[in-house]
Amino acid sequence: MRPLLHALAAALTLLAASGAALAEEGPAGTEILPATEEPGHLPPGFEHDYGTPFPTSGPHSIRGTEPNFYRQPQPPTELVHALEHGHVVIYFDDPGDEVLGHLLALIVEYAGKQSALVVVPSPGIGEQIVLTAWERRLILPQFDEAKARAFIAAFCGRSSAHMH
Repeated sequence: MRPLLHALAAALTLLAASGAALAEEGPAGTEILPATEEPGHLPPGFEHDYGTPFPTSGPHSIRGTEPNFYRQPQPPTELVHALEHGHVVIYFDDPGDEVLGHLLALIVEYAGKQSALVVVPSPGIGEQIVLTAWERRLILPQFDEAKARAFIAAFCGRSSAHMH
């Protein structure tokens, strides 16, 4: 019986290690985007061209976008500040009412936590949902709740200091 217990313990250790790897890298399709610029604060009112509509690091505003569901796009420099503090920013455009309901439910689920969700519109992406965290991005052609939850579980609460 002891060899069976050792085999079971080894299998559980392997499963735990593979789960840790998933938490480190996020769900399949997650892009790792190492910072190419220092993440310092910009003077008030300054804008920054990140070269992408979904930035994941770099110089940013001294103010951050607060976790919430927004109907208007938010300044990218404030969204990057939110990422630096461990929030996950989710971009949407026209994913349909059912998906908007799922996004609202996620906002409520994470409300009040130290790191939470910022959901913002990004006109022109249609049904796509884009999730970003510090130096991480996941683009979903359509909302996939399992992948979205896996991304949030892996990166919500992981600030820039935790990613290096």
